[in-house]
Amino acid sequence: MSEQTIALVTGANKGIGYEIAAGLGALGWRIGVGARDPQRRDAAVEKLRAAGADAFGVPLDVTEDASVEQAAQLIADTVGGLDVLVNNAAVPGSWPQTASTMAPATVREVMETNVIGALRVTNAMLPMLRASRSPRIVNMSSSVGSLTLHTMPGVDMGQIPVAYLASKTFLNALTIQYAKEFRLEKILINSGCPGLTATDLNGFSGDRTPGEGAAIAIRLATLPDDGPSGGFFDDAGTVPW
Repeated sequence: MSEQTIALVTGANKGIGYEIAAGLGALGWRIGVGARDPQRRDAAVEKLRAAGADAFGVPLDVTEDASVEQAAQLIADTVGGLDVLVNNAAVPGSWPQTASTMAPATVREVMETNVIGALRVTNAMLPMLRASRSPRIVNMSSSVGSLTLHTMPGVDMGQIPVAYLASKTFLNALTIQYAKEFRLEKILINSGCPGLTATDLNGFSGDRTPGEGAAIAIRLATLPDDGPSGGFFDDAGTVPW
């Protein structure tokens, strides 16, 4: 593998994902821009390159086995390996999303991208990550997935879309189980919470910019070899599960 660190960011054509790609690219890394929309993907790559980043496009639909397999092959053929994976791709699902009104199809849709998609991509990229000197995996989660916070007296999380909430709880559980599996390996995997960030996922209602939301992913992607694994973090520190 090249001496240059190579990363793949899923859902990287806009919002937090784009800013993660931009931040890692600013470090001199080579960045795979994973996205399913070809026009948006090409535009993001062009913009990143114009800013000086070494970026390349990766056609990637995390909900499709064949697409993920082809993405892994493209990365292997194009750059020869992978050091860092950021599972950022996510969808909110259709509304309303209260437990008593939500359609089962909405749960399937959200889980397919936010959880199964992360699982699918992670497992496809694992052979390359295992060959890396300092492999890192970052799962972009949310504090809304914290069951501790939802049940803590005096804490009001507000009205959260149920399928989206459950998908982040599930993703956190995956992070823990992967970390246990990797305990004798050098792979560090953690969940990161970007905070309430203004993106199209929430109708641009957040109070943080995508650049601010990307900061935790960049920090977890650049952890030292003795850094934590199996944790849940935001900019302030540890988030309770």
